[in-house]
Amino acid sequence: MQFFALAVLVSLAASAAAQSGEWRPAPVSGAIEPSEIVANSALSDWREIAPDNLLVMELADGGQVVIELAPEFAPVHVANVRHFARAGWWNGATVYRVQDNYVAQWGNGDAEVALPEGVVRRPPAEYERPLAGLGLRPLGYPDSYAPLAGHTDGWPVGWDPESGMAWLAHCYASVGVGRDLAPDTGTGGELYAVIGHGPRHLDRNIATIGRVIDGIGHLSARPRGTGALGFYQAEAGETPVPIARLRLAADMPAGERPRYQAMRTDTEAFSRYVTGRANRGGAFFQAPAGGVDLCNVNVPVRPVPAP
Repeated sequence: MQFFALAVLVSLAASAAAQSGEWRPAPVSGAIEPSEIVANSALSDWREIAPDNLLVMELADGGQVVIELAPEFAPVHVANVRHFARAGWWNGATVYRVQDNYVAQWGNGDAEVALPEGVVRRPPAEYERPLAGLGLRPLGYPDSYAPLAGHTDGWPVGWDPESGMAWLAHCYASVGVGRDLAPDTGTGGELYAVIGHGPRHLDRNIATIGRVIDGIGHLSARPRGTGALGFYQAEAGETPVPIARLRLAADMPAGERPRYQAMRTDTEAFSRYVTGRANRGGAFFQAPAGGVDLCNVNVPVRPVPAP
C-alpha cells in the first residue's frame, strides 16, 4: 500500500507540474536496461493468462495471431467475442482492411451472416468503467489524453479521479470493436488491431476488448489497402487475407493450447522496468529522456517457460 500511495503522489505532482508548465524530466543515472530487468525477474513477477482470455487466430497463409481479452473493461463485448469464436463466426472470414499507421481490421464485412446464439446485438457503450476494484499503478509521468495514466493488471489505462472512471488506452496492438455511428456500439463481430502509433483520440470512443500479445507482425506487415481508410479493393487486384480458424485457447486440445505469461504491474520489478523505459542506459543512449509515454511502456509478455 505504501508503494501505491507514493506512486499516486508522484503522479499527481507530475500532473500538476505539467499543467503549470513547470514539468521537467528528471533522468535517473545508472538505470538498468529494461531487458535486463525482464531477464532477471522472478517467477512471482508474472501472471499466467487464463485460456478463456486467449483468442487464437490462424490465417490461411500460416500466420498466427494471439489476443489477450480484457473482460474487466468490456464484459459484454468480450462475452460476445467468445460466442463468435465458439460458433466459428470468423472461420472463413477475412482481414479486409489494412490502413497505414492505423489499423488492420477483420470480420465478415458486408456479408450477411446470422449472429450466433447468445450474442448481444446492441451491447452497452463499454468505453470506460468505474475506478472501484482496480489496483492502479500510476505511470508517474504526465499524459496528454488523461488526467492520470498508468497500469492495472497488465493493461495500460487512463483515468479521471473526478469522474471516478478508467479506460483502456489505445496503444500499438490494442484490439477494438468496429462500429457505426452512435448509438451503435458494435457487436464484436468486426475487430481491428492498432498497427501504428497509438491513436489515443479513440480512447473512450470505442470498446477495447484486448490486445495482440503475439504475432502482430502478421497484421502490421500486410500490404496496405488502396481504398478509402485502407480497405482492400478487388478492382485494384487486392485480395483480403482469409482467416482459416479463430478459437479460444480454452477450446483447443491441451497439446495445441498456447500458454503465455504477462508481467504483473503491481511489483517492484515492474516499477524498475518503467524507470528503465524512461531512462534508457547502456552505450547507445547519450541523453536519457527522463520520461516515458504510456504506450511506450510495453508490458512484457512471454510464453510460459518450460518446467
